[in-house]
This record gives sequence, C-alpha cells and structure tokens, in this order.
Amino acid sequence: MHDTLRILSAELGEQRPGTQAIVGRLIDVLFVLVLRDWLDAEPDGSSSWLTALRDPLISETLSLMHARPEHQWTIDDLASQIAVSRATLARRFTSLVGEPPLAYLTSWRMDLAARRLRETDDSLDDIAASVGYASPFAFSRHRGLPPTSYRRAALATRHAGVRLEQSGSAPRAAGPGRKHLP
Repeated sequence: MHDTLRILSAELGEQRPGTQAIVGRLIDVLFVLVLRDWLDAEPDGSSSWLTALRDPLISETLSLMHARPEHQWTIDDLASQIAVSRATLARRFTSLVGEPPLAYLTSWRMDLAARRLRETDDSLDDIAASVGYASPFAFSRHRGLPPTSYRRAALATRHAGVRLEQSGSAPRAAGPGRKHLP
C-alpha cells in the first residue's frame, strides 16, 4: 500500500498527460488494498456481509440477491441456485452475515429503495417494483416512515448539505457502520 500511495502522490504532484486516468486507477487499487487489510484484521467469527464474501456459497448467494433484488427469492430458490440444502444455506448465511438470508434481502431492498427515493424522481410504484415489492407501502413498514415523507426529508436535507443516514428514518449526517453494500 505504501508504494501505491507514493506513486499516487507523485502523480498528483505532476500534472502530466494521463495523470487523471492513472490517479483514478490508483484510487481503485487503494480501495481494494484497504478492503484486504480490513478483512485480514477482522477476527474470525465476526459477522458482516463483507466477511461473508470469503465463503464461496454465501458470496454467490449475496451476488444473486444483489443482481436481482426484484426477484421474489425464497430460501428454496437460493439454495437450489447454489446447490446446497436450505438448512445449510440458512445456517451459514446467518452465521457469517449476522442475519437470515431473507431478512438481509429485505434490508437490502429497503436500502435500494431509500437510495432511489433520495436520488431520483422515479415513481413510488417503479421503485417498489424494481426492488421486489408489490406495494410502495412495504417501505413504511420497514422504515417507519412513508416513502413520500422520506423523499421529502431527503430533499430537504440534501439542500442543507446532509444525507439521510442509511438505516434511519430521520435526517442525520451519514456515518460509518453501513451494514449493506452500497
């Protein structure tokens, strides 16, 4: 990592042709190196989606859910896709991620919906369909705030230069500890 930082510093100090492209790639490399260091420092047995990526079956399960959040996944579907029993999937996923697969999927869907409510003008029905809910009111049940109110608060805080915290329903500055992939 030290060598990458040294090269990055040199590139930033000299504005030569290609500097912007090189800096972008070096930042990508640094990100991966930081993630590796963080994973190496995580104690065995800790639960998070990031540490779960070490397990090929759980990594594949996460990939399926993240690639198709709108799909009406069941434990049977997921287990079938990765060729393990439902019990094995549920046990390993819960142990490594810290919550059962469908609970994780619900939270992931709500994170996606919250992001789209904050960042787009898409209709509530379009957002609900794209994250796998038949009704936009699922958001209210999960977040405790109707989607239109959440969007209004997000717009107000965006104008104030603050983001809504990922897991909260009230406007607050975003901080560390995000549980799900962005």
